[in-house]
Order: sequence, then structure tokens, then C-alpha cells
Amino acid sequence: MKLLIRSVRIIDKKSPFNGQVSDVLIEGGKIKQIGKDIEKGDAEIKEAAGLCVSPGWIDMRVASRDPGFEHKEDLGTVRSAAAHGGFTEIVLLPNTEPVVHSKDTLNYILKSGPDELVKLHATAAITRKTEGIDFTEMIDLHEAGAVAFTDGEHAVQNADLFLKTILYLQPLNALLMNRPEDRQLTLYGQMHEGVTSTLTGMKGIPSLAEEMMLSRDLKLLGYALEKSMYKSSAPALHVSLISTSSGVELIRQAKKSGLPVSCDVAAHQLAYTDSDLMGFDTNLKVNPPFRAKADADAIRAGLADGTIDAIVSDHSPHDEESKNLEFDHADFGITGLETVFSLAIMHSELAVEDIIEKLTVTPRNILRLENKSIEEGAEANLTFFNPDEEWTFDKSYSKSKNTPFLGQVLRGKVCGVINSGKQEWYI
Repeated sequence: MKLLIRSVRIIDKKSPFNGQVSDVLIEGGKIKQIGKDIEKGDAEIKEAAGLCVSPGWIDMRVASRDPGFEHKEDLGTVRSAAAHGGFTEIVLLPNTEPVVHSKDTLNYILKSGPDELVKLHATAAITRKTEGIDFTEMIDLHEAGAVAFTDGEHAVQNADLFLKTILYLQPLNALLMNRPEDRQLTLYGQMHEGVTSTLTGMKGIPSLAEEMMLSRDLKLLGYALEKSMYKSSAPALHVSLISTSSGVELIRQAKKSGLPVSCDVAAHQLAYTDSDLMGFDTNLKVNPPFRAKADADAIRAGLADGTIDAIVSDHSPHDEESKNLEFDHADFGITGLETVFSLAIMHSELAVEDIIEKLTVTPRNILRLENKSIEEGAEANLTFFNPDEEWTFDKSYSKSKNTPFLGQVLRGKVCGVINSGKQEWYI
């Protein structure tokens, strides 16, 4: 591949070319030259008005459904959706069938096209079958390539098990990811507990369920680190899918006290509040649920001051039979890979450079992955986009279509991705 991209604005705070509009020549999967008026030679030319480039984006939370539920999504379609969303790397949850709790299932994912355009990283389960009872062989799974440990869609309810997991992972410098949810408080819940749940007669999911579990997790993290002889500057605990104002404040105070903790938010949490569920659209049924406006405002403030480190899709594909039901019977989840960037541009109130950092630098730092940079001689792992261009989301490349954004006009268009010597363009 020999490719010349003309007059592209470089957005990469780590690059000496950050903020410049330059030509970028790519050859043999590497960035060969960056500069003005580069000679074309025999290179293919790509150019578009307003085109920007950054290091390739990474999504920290994706449900692939493969193996076991390929009728909802498989590794091929999740890669296609990711590429169209601008992601060159995605991190898969272990909630498959079988669960990713053995090296066999882990290897099935990691060896499925290691040189594809979109690279797959796999998390491994903390407990067998993600049932919260028996530990997996975490050392073996870590050595086999698991990028982090989590029970994914199931929060770790047992406090002793959570504590022992932190202590177990510390010597490995491995990451524990957990979504704070007290299942006793969310049982049978359908939407955020508030005015809308009262008006619709739906069982509510209280903010307290997140806040209590998060308080517990942070206290156990501090206790574990007091007992551990292993110290690391990298986060030991990553809190997935923060959704409440109190949750944001708990993370903020934990960071101020020096706890090695990080967190993310799903992009769709920025676009809706619980009041939007009056129409019982099952595509808006997510977990954690859309909260009140004050929570959404707190999330934006947390993104702005660095309390929230990363933006994720929480891509959760479901077939028609799982969503086209009465609201209280429908499954939770949205397919989100293709709309993360647009939702962040439209609803986060962040500058483009800060959005890109939460899709590139901070997720890789949290996951202990090598950071990518736009400089001569570097690997060409790149995402191209136009933050101002409007586009109609009229086709999803996910196998499932459970998204409320289909048919909408969005702002912030992904224009192409390059990785592993491969390229795909949407201009």
C-alpha cells in the first residue's frame, strides 16, 4: 500500500505535527513522510475538504456475542461496525457462550485475524461463567493475552471476591474492570427511578444502586492497596459506564485522594435522559439507564475536568426478537460502535482534541497498551474524520439494528481507517 493523503489536519497531542495541515505519505504500513506538497509518485491519492487524522481509535467496551450468539453479532460484523465507527481496535467483553474463562475461548478471539483492519483485544472473566462464584485461572489468562479482567455485563457482587481479585491482579500489573451495580437494588428495574418511571408505572433503577456499589469498590481498592506490596502508576480499577452525578463525584474524590482508579462513560448517555422514555422505545432501554438531566450535566463536567477518562460505545447487539417486545420484556442494550464520535461531537461539549484523547491516549494508558502517534517511521494506525460534516445514519454494518439513531442526521463523520497495512474509506 502506497497512499498519499493531501492537506489533512493532524490531531495528536503527542505528535510534533499536532495542529498542522500537512500531506501524509504511507508506504508499507508505515508513515513514511509528513510535510507540504509531497511528490505523488505512484501513490494513490486521498483528499477531502476538512479532513482530519488522529491515531486510530480504541473502544474499551464492546459485546461481540461471538462465540455462541452469532445470530446477533459475529467477529466479522463487529469489525465492520467498528471500522465504520472509526475504531481500529476494540476490547471485547467475556459474556459469550462459552464465556471467555479459558485459554481456548480466549485464543479463538485473539487468533481470529490478528492482521485485520480492526484488531481485537479480549478481556477474560474474573469468575467461571461470570457467575460470581469460582475464580478463573487469571494468571494463565493474563499470560495468554487477556488485556483486562471483568465479568462484563455482570457486576461483581461479592465483596470478598472483589477484594481478592484486586490482590490477585496486583502482582501481574493487570487491570480489573467492574460496572458498579448493586443487583439487589436494580432487580426487575426497567428505567431510571424518577418522575418518568412513576408516570409510566415502570419499576425504577435507583441511582443508589450505582453509588453504593461504587463506594464499596473504592473502599475495597484502598484497603487492598494498603495490604499490597506492589505499586503501579497505572489504574488498578477501571469503573465502567458511570451514569450518576454522585458516581462522578465519588470518582473525582477518589482520584484526588490518590487512588489508582479510572472510569468511562457510554456515548449514548450524553444524548438522552430518562424523560425520553415516555414513548416506550425499547431501543432506549439500556443499563445503566438514561438518568436525569442533572446526571447528564455532571457527566459532561466530569469529561471536561478529566474525572471521566474515556468514552466507549457499550455496543450491545440484539436481534429483533429481543427488542421488538413490550418494554418490560425487551433486553437492555444499544448498538453503538458507529455513532460514538458523532454523539461525542454533538453532546459532550468537549473540544475535538479532547474527544480524540478520550478515544486514543487515555484508553491505551488504562489498558497498558502501546500508544500510537503520528510521526515519520511510526506504524500507520490511523482514523480519518471530519468533525463538522453532517451525515445520515441510514445503514448500520452491525448484524443487529437496535439503535435509536438510525435515520437521524448526525454531525461528525468518520471518513476512513488504516491499520495493519489495510485501509477502508467512506469518502
